[in-house]
Amino acid sequence: MQPPIPQQQAAERGLNRTSIEARISEALAVVVTGARRRALRDGDRQIDTAHLLHALLESDPEVRAAFDSGQQVARLLGYLVQRSIGYGLRWQGGVEDSGALRTVREDGWSPVAAGAMEKACALAERRGRELPDGIDLLAAVITDSQSRAVEVLGRAGVDVQALRVRLEAAVERGVEA
Repeated sequence: MQPPIPQQQAAERGLNRTSIEARISEALAVVVTGARRRALRDGDRQIDTAHLLHALLESDPEVRAAFDSGQQVARLLGYLVQRSIGYGLRWQGGVEDSGALRTVREDGWSPVAAGAMEKACALAERRGRELPDGIDLLAAVITDSQSRAVEVLGRAGVDVQALRVRLEAAVERGVEA
């Protein structure tokens, strides 16, 4: 049996929210819960950007609408489901990092995923919002070209650069993608 991820251990001690999670909306809390559940199911010790991408696609219609087509979203979900039975197995036991951040976090987040959540908060502020939404998190998750989410997007045939441009333009205008 896989040992519990650190967030579960913290929850058992009565600490049910990390500093990252204290600054998110209820809608993103659902995404984080889904990502945490996927991490545990996949045998990963940390939530990574692919877990976040998967949970965003499942729970946020605005995130799904940011993609070119429903077929593209279906293909993405297919790759993400395969993660636990196929190519994602090489990620098990490893920490998602950008090369510059080689730390194991004790809060159950990969360094890249934690950075994406911080960036999502900053993007929300730029849009004049108190809390980030799914579009903010999607935009943040795809900023690191070495992230697992970007790898999955590329494998599914998504033009990540075009998606970045669309999302950045939406953030600059202060509107949804």
